[in-house]
Amino acid sequence: MPFYRRKLPHLQRDFKRHFVTFCTYQRWILPDWARSIVLRSCLHDNNVMHFLHVALVMPDHVHFVFTPLVNQQKREFFSLAQIMCRIKGSSGQLINQEFDRIGRVWQTESFDHVLRSSESLDAKIAYILENPVRAGLVSGWKQYPWIWVRREEGAGDSAEPLASLRGTA
Repeated sequence: MPFYRRKLPHLQRDFKRHFVTFCTYQRWILPDWARSIVLRSCLHDNNVMHFLHVALVMPDHVHFVFTPLVNQQKREFFSLAQIMCRIKGSSGQLINQEFDRIGRVWQTESFDHVLRSSESLDAKIAYILENPVRAGLVSGWKQYPWIWVRREEGAGDSAEPLASLRGTA
């Protein structure tokens, strides 16, 4: 059970789902095109480093639930730190290139926890999907373009990977 600490403790459990939230530096509002970059970064290593259940990119933060996968070369699970570094690093670099700037895009820390067996994955996904509705950005989660949810999970029988349908995955 890997554990590391920066300012916040981070615990990883093999074969378990992880709920992660990370925020933009100084709560900077990402433009629409930047949210698309972030969503693509979340999806990039899906089924390689992690098994993604849901991802949502809000104007100033990201929520996603994933299960770490095994690095076949090293015969160990990809670490939470590796997964976060890939997503935040690649998206931050691409966003900075588009802006022709240098600087931080993301807060250093992320907030994460391992979903306990008593926590329902469907309930966590529903909470994430309703985020843009609660924020008043859309009247229904399916209207929000920066969501990806695995077809067989959450959101009832009509759930689809919305990002890929919109050409952003």
